[in-house]
Amino acid sequence: MEQPIIQVKNFVAQYGDARIIDNISFDVYKGEIFVILGGSGCGKSTLLRHLIGLNKPFSGSIFIDGNDIGSCDDVTFHNTLRKIGVLFQSGALIGSMTLGENVALPIAEYSDLPPDAIANLVRMKLGMVGLASYEHHLPAQISGGMKKRAGLARALALNPKILFLDEPSAGLDPVTSAEIDELILQLNKIIGTTMVIVTHELASIFTVAQRVIMLDKSTKGIIAEGDPKKLKDHSDHPFVRKFFNRISV
Repeated sequence: MEQPIIQVKNFVAQYGDARIIDNISFDVYKGEIFVILGGSGCGKSTLLRHLIGLNKPFSGSIFIDGNDIGSCDDVTFHNTLRKIGVLFQSGALIGSMTLGENVALPIAEYSDLPPDAIANLVRMKLGMVGLASYEHHLPAQISGGMKKRAGLARALALNPKILFLDEPSAGLDPVTSAEIDELILQLNKIIGTTMVIVTHELASIFTVAQRVIMLDKSTKGIIAEGDPKKLKDHSDHPFVRKFFNRISV
């Protein structure tokens, strides 16, 4: 078996006395498009925050490319974080900076490249997401879908091994959402980046997901794992079937 690039083992997330996620384990493999889903309040965003190192597990372990990010030393932790990119739900672009400056920010921070090399990389990254001629635009001058693309270009700036995407289709019209889904598939195919996506958008899930886990608010655990197309018709769990078939609970 191939060694997973992400391993979550007996993971517990808890804030004060409130336990959000209780003892879950799963693996993500290199080059996979892996989706985390579930109903509102099930802990999707909490899990993502832990996977990208913003929070440490209450107990259990999260291994990113072989390193336990909850217990490793600071140098290993920061070196591991350089292997990941994050597309936040809002895009999280800095409004006073052009798209080119936004994408250049992590490159300048984490590399010793000269300005002309950084500029070339920025143009390449924007070109990868279909924004080749928008380098000098401010975020306020572009659409919501273009902001997502620009955020994706910035997330790809350091050639990450793993890309985390938080609700990449949220707030977008159906056509733009489909375009983002197609871009995700193209990037995964062309550069082979492992992608972990948090979403509840069924159309996107069925389009891009190779494998999913479904979190459940009541059990605080994983109630389904596998191919979403198979879970839709063959899951033994009634809530899973209702979720994938859009049936009211």
